[in-house]
Amino acid sequence: QVQLVESGGGLVQAGGSLSLSCAASGRTLSSFAMGWFRQAPGQEREFVGGISRSSRYTYYVDSVKGRFTVSRDSAKNTVYLHMNSLKPEDTAVYYCAADQDTSLGLKTTTVSYEYWGQGTQVTVSS
Repeated sequence: QVQLVESGGGLVQAGGSLSLSCAASGRTLSSFAMGWFRQAPGQEREFVGGISRSSRYTYYVDSVKGRFTVSRDSAKNTVYLHMNSLKPEDTAVYYCAADQDTSLGLKTTTVSYEYWGQGTQVTVSS
């Protein structure tokens, strides 16, 4: 079992930046591929970006490429989502998730991730 806790959300103006953290307890995150997802009101939860277990690979959806960066700090057992040039359409609850089956690489579907945090709200004003 691993417990994930997100933090760092808040209200920011369009064009601004935020960094979200996902701190883990129970197991080391180096055992997992990690993903960030978001869910806006009335919409399905969608994959935003992720990092492989080795941290060698990252992947992002087109809408955030060049603006968002996923990283991990093994010493702190924490994964980060750094968000720049934020847009109002980035407004959502952001979740981190852990995938313990990394044999098929970095995945983008919610069903592929076994552990989830509680989410943190990000609101971008225009």
